[in-house]
Amino acid sequence: MTAAGENGKQAQRKAAMTVLAHSDAAEIARCLDAIAAPAYETLREPENGLVMLRGRIGGDGAPFNLGEATVSRAAVRLSSGEVGFGYVLGRDRRKAQMIALCDALVQSDEFAAAVEENVVAPLRAAMISDQNCKAQETAATRVDFYTLVRGEG
Repeated sequence: MTAAGENGKQAQRKAAMTVLAHSDAAEIARCLDAIAAPAYETLREPENGLVMLRGRIGGDGAPFNLGEATVSRAAVRLSSGEVGFGYVLGRDRRKAQMIALCDALVQSDEFAAAVEENVVAPLRAAMISDQNCKAQETAATRVDFYTLVRGEG
C-alpha cells in the first residue's frame, strides 16, 4: 500500500474512533447489529484502569500531574488478522469491546465500507445533530456587550 493510501486509512480509522468514543454504548450496539461481524478473538479482556492526566500552565509551561481518570480498554483480533483497540473514558467495558471490534473492522478491506455506512455514518449524523442543537440553545442565550465611546478625548 502506498503512503497516501496508508494515511487515508489512518485518517478514516481516527475519524471512526472519534465518533465511536463520543457515542452511547447502546447506539453503537444497535448499529453493530446491522453488520454480520466475522469471528474474532479477544486479545485483551475488557478491563478498567487509571491514566494520569497531565497539564501545562498556560498551555506551554512545565508539565504537571493534574490527576487520574478512569478508563476502560479492550483489544480484539479478527479471523483475518486485523487487530483493533478500544479505549473509553469511564467504566464501560462493553463499549470498549465494541469500539475495539469496530476498529478492527474499519481496518479490514471487506468490512470497512459496511462499518462506515451502518455504524459510523449514523452515529456521526446523530452526534452532529446533537452538537447543532446545543449550539442553537447556547446561541439563544448570547448577550452582546458594547461600549459607547465618549467624544471627550
